[in-house]
Amino acid sequence: MNLSAVASSSRVSAEDPISMVILRKSLDQQQALASQMIASLPPPAALPDPAGTLGQSIDIYA
Repeated sequence: MNLSAVASSSRVSAEDPISMVILRKSLDQQQALASQMIASLPPPAALPDPAGTLGQSIDIYA
């Protein structure tokens, strides 16, 4: 859902309680969807131990 279309000041006024309820529900749905998307991401891959491979060999070819 396009947030700018929902939250544009020309369509939603603070005096209209129905519009505010609809806006709040829309924002809550977007927050729930964003939380689900973030939770579905795989954990980051572990970096290799730099002490195990770093500096063990030197390339001497020019």
